[in-house]
Amino acid sequence: MKSRADELKLGKFTTLCSVLAASPAFADGVAPPAPPSPDGHLAPIEISGQAEHGYQADFSASAKFTAPLVDTPKSVTVIPEALIRNSGATTLTEALRTVPGITFGAGEGGNPLGDRPFIRGYDSQGSLFIDGMRDIGATTREIFNLERVEVTKGSDGAYGGRGGAGGSINLITKTPHLGTSADASAGFGTDRYRRFTADGNWQFSDHAAFRLNAMSHNNDVAGRDAVNNARWGVAPSAAFGLGTPTRVIASYSHLATDDLPDGGIPYLYGFSNKPANVDTIYPASVNRHNFYGLVDRDFRKTTSDVGTVRIEHDLAPSLTIRNTTRYTRSTQDYIWTQPDDSQGNVANGKVWRRANNRDSTAQAVANQTELFGELRTGALKHSFTTGIELSREWGERDTYSVAAGNGKSCQQGIGAASGYNCTSLWAPNPNDPWAGSISRNNDPSHARTVTKSVYGFDTIELTPRWLINAGLRLDDYSTRFTDTRANGGKTYTRDDTLVNWQLGLVFKPARNGSVYASYATSSTPAGMLLGEGSESQSLTPGRGGVGSNADQMAPEKNRSVELGTKWNVLGERLSLTGALFQIDTTNARVTLPNNQYAMVGDKRVQGLEFGVAGQIAPHWRAFGGYTYMKSELRDNGKNTADNGHAFPNTPKHSFTMWTDYDVTPKLTVGGGAFYMSKVFGDTANERAVPSYWRFDAMAQYRIDKRLDLQLNVQNLFNRTYFDQAYPAHFASIAPGRSAFITLNARY
Repeated sequence: MKSRADELKLGKFTTLCSVLAASPAFADGVAPPAPPSPDGHLAPIEISGQAEHGYQADFSASAKFTAPLVDTPKSVTVIPEALIRNSGATTLTEALRTVPGITFGAGEGGNPLGDRPFIRGYDSQGSLFIDGMRDIGATTREIFNLERVEVTKGSDGAYGGRGGAGGSINLITKTPHLGTSADASAGFGTDRYRRFTADGNWQFSDHAAFRLNAMSHNNDVAGRDAVNNARWGVAPSAAFGLGTPTRVIASYSHLATDDLPDGGIPYLYGFSNKPANVDTIYPASVNRHNFYGLVDRDFRKTTSDVGTVRIEHDLAPSLTIRNTTRYTRSTQDYIWTQPDDSQGNVANGKVWRRANNRDSTAQAVANQTELFGELRTGALKHSFTTGIELSREWGERDTYSVAAGNGKSCQQGIGAASGYNCTSLWAPNPNDPWAGSISRNNDPSHARTVTKSVYGFDTIELTPRWLINAGLRLDDYSTRFTDTRANGGKTYTRDDTLVNWQLGLVFKPARNGSVYASYATSSTPAGMLLGEGSESQSLTPGRGGVGSNADQMAPEKNRSVELGTKWNVLGERLSLTGALFQIDTTNARVTLPNNQYAMVGDKRVQGLEFGVAGQIAPHWRAFGGYTYMKSELRDNGKNTADNGHAFPNTPKHSFTMWTDYDVTPKLTVGGGAFYMSKVFGDTANERAVPSYWRFDAMAQYRIDKRLDLQLNVQNLFNRTYFDQAYPAHFASIAPGRSAFITLNARY
C-alpha cells in the first residue's frame, strides 16, 4: 500500500487506486504499485477496461489527516463519485442523504436559502470547504465537478478553524491527470427532467493536461405544483508538471441557478392558537401538490465563482510544500413565498403569502501554505502537516420592499379581496394575478472578517500497535459588521484569538483495524457567517446586556469526546466503523428573564453510530450506516421550559443504506433505504415533522465498454414526507416519485 505522502502527491483526489479497487483487473482489489521513474517519482498509472467501485476510501484527500482513515481517531465518511453517480444525486444535499446523522435546516427570514446541513445536531452551514478551504457563500451546490465528498464528524476546530461544532464537509473537485479521456451523459425523465454533463481530459505534453467539466440541468419537482430548478455550470482546469517534483494546477468553476423556490407546507397552528390537547404541531394535512407561492412574483437566482491556483513542490521524496491561492464570489437574489401560520390563519383555512427576500454578495480571498511529509525522531515515526492560512472575507446584504401586506391581510378574505396576499390553505392558485409593488431598498448591511491562522498535525507511531494523533490550530479572528442606515448604520467589531486542539490515542490490535479514543474542541465566534447563515452568536449586542459588550459576544465553546473502532475486513475491501460520541457546548449566548443576554448556555448531544462502505462480495457493494442521538438543552436561559428538550434538527434515529449487485457482467441492480425519526423544528419541541422511510432503486445496463444506460427511480413508493422543519410557520416537503434514464458514454 502506498504511503500517505505518495497518495497526496498524486493530486487533490489522491485515491485513484482506491476508486479502482474493485476492478476485475486486480484480483485482490488493490492496484499494483507503479514502477518508479528514473527521477524516483511515481510513474503515471494507466488503467484500461471497465472499473467497478467498492465505495471504500483508504485516505482522506486533505493533508490535515496525517494517517490512513482506519488509523484516524475521528469519524470520517467519504462519499465517492461512484456512489453519487449510482444513486442519481445531482446536488450536495442529495449526496449527503446517504450519510446517517445528517439532517437539513430550512431557510427563512435572515437565514438564506441554500445548503444547510446539520451534523450531529449542529448547524454546519458555515463549515463547508472546497479542497480544504472555506466556502462561505450560501448556495445550492452541484456535484458535476466533484470527485468525492468528505464528512468529518465531531468538533473539528483544529482542522477547519471557526465553527465546526458538529463537524464539517469538504468537497473535493476534479483536476487534470495524465492521459486523455472523455465522459458525457444525457439524462431524461419524469417532471421534465433534463440533464447533460461532459468531462474531458486532454494531455497536451509529457507533463501537462487540461480538463473541462460542464453541466446543464432542468427539472420540475415531482409532486409539487409550479416549482422548478434550472442551472448550468462550467469548470476548466489545467495542470503542469504532472509526474515531476513541481506541479501547478489552475482551476476555475462557475455555477448559475435560476429556480422557482418552494416554501413548503405551513404548520397547522401558530404560536397563539395551539389547542391545549395538542402536544406537537405538524404541517397541515393538505394535498402534497399545494404550492402557496406566486409564479409571477417568486424567483431565486444565484451565482458561484471559484478561482484557484495551487503550486506544490517535493522538497524530498517524503516532504512536500504546497501553496494555494483562491478567490471566491457568490451571489444570492430572491423573493420567495413563506406560507405563514401567524394570526391563526391556517387553522381557519387561510395562508398569508409572506415574502422573504434577499440580495446578497459574499467574496473571499485566501492563501494557504502547507508543509507535509514523514520523518523520524529517534525511534518515533512522524506523519505530519503544518500550515499557515490567511483569508479576508467580505459581504453585503440588501433586501427588497415587497407590498405583501401582513398576517392580518387574511381578515380581508382570500384572493382578490386581499390583493392575492392571502390564499386558500386547501386550493392555492400559484398563477394568481398578484399586482403588488417590488422595489430594492438599496440599503445594504456590510460584513468583513480577516483571519490569520497557523496549524499543525502529527501522527506519531510509538510502536506498530500504538499511535498518537495530535493537532493544534491558532486563529487570529477579526470581524466587523455595519448595519443598514435604516437601523442606524452602527458598526460593531470583535477580535478573538481562537485556540482549538485535538488529541487521539489509537491502538491497533491488527494491521487492518484500530480502536481509538479522541478529544477535540471548536469555537463559534460572533459574526462567523458574515450574514450568510443563521448566527447563534450574532455580532450585534443585546438589549442592555450583562457585563460588557465583549462579554456578550465571546465565542461559543464546543468539545467532543469519541470512542470508536475501525476495521477493513474481507480482504480489506469492506470498511466497518463504530463510535460512541458526546459533544458539549458551553458559553452559548442565551436570553435571561430580564431580557438581557449572558454567555451561560449549555447543551449536550450523546450518541453512537455504525458505518459500512465497500464490497461485501466481489459483485456486491454497500454504503451506509445508523446513527442514534440523544440531545439535550441543559440551560436555555430565559426559556427555562425548554431545558431538557431535544435539539432542533436532531433525530434520535437515522439510517441509510445503498447497495448494488452485478447480476451479470452487463447488468447491475441496486437501491437505497433511508429512515429518519421525528425531527423537531424548535427548542420548545412544539413543531416537528414526522418520521419517514424512503426507498430508491437503480438499474444499469452496460451496452459495451464505452456505453451504458442507467435507470434511477427516487422515492420509489411515492411517500409523502417532510425533510426540513423550521422553528415557525412551515416545513419543507420532499419531492414525490421521479424516474430518469441516463445514457453514459466514455472514451
